[in-house]
Amino acid sequence: MKDTVCYEIIDDNEDFIVVNKFPNISFHSENNEVGLFQRLKEDLKYRLYAVHRLDKITSGIIVAAKSSKTASVLSELFSSGKVCKYYIALSDKKPKKKKGLISGDMKKSRNGQWKLTRTHDNPAVTRFSSLKYKDKYLFLLKPETGKTHQIRVAMKSLSSPILGDVLYHGTPSDRGYLHSFKLKFSYNGKKFEYEKYPSAGIFFNDKQISETISSIEVV
Repeated sequence: MKDTVCYEIIDDNEDFIVVNKFPNISFHSENNEVGLFQRLKEDLKYRLYAVHRLDKITSGIIVAAKSSKTASVLSELFSSGKVCKYYIALSDKKPKKKKGLISGDMKKSRNGQWKLTRTHDNPAVTRFSSLKYKDKYLFLLKPETGKTHQIRVAMKSLSSPILGDVLYHGTPSDRGYLHSFKLKFSYNGKKFEYEKYPSAGIFFNDKQISETISSIEVV
């Protein structure tokens, strides 16, 4: 694992680092595998503070702070919905609707799954748009909250589980086709915007993805 490349640096400034996490890498170390966060600290040889995380199957943009003060500020931005996030996903199942809003409370289910309920006491909210892409369906998703497995559950609720996300009954594939594509936020009076298209994976390794995503608008 130590010699396995699992990220690439997008930005490294005095307050935080931004990396592109590769798929099939856990954020935290588990089952005797060194996770992304530990790898970053070992490779960069300075202290880092976790701000948010991505699921093991998910690739894309992730931020880590270089001080507890910065971590507190950035964590608050994420938790209060002040970070604009966009994800790209692929499914081989047609969604119930092409675009719209998915909202509902999240409740723990069995086998490590979560499920969407009809209540709205503290709902997970995700906006999305989709279109037919070759023999699959391409989604641009904008989560307005940050619940565990939120997008994966939302996709399943559309009858379009993410390709490769077998936990939520997606068709098995070489990876889970969910990617953290864009982050936008303001920090210390300055605006930051990061964008990274997916490349890892048989069906993401396609230049047409970027051209197609640019034509999709989220409601």
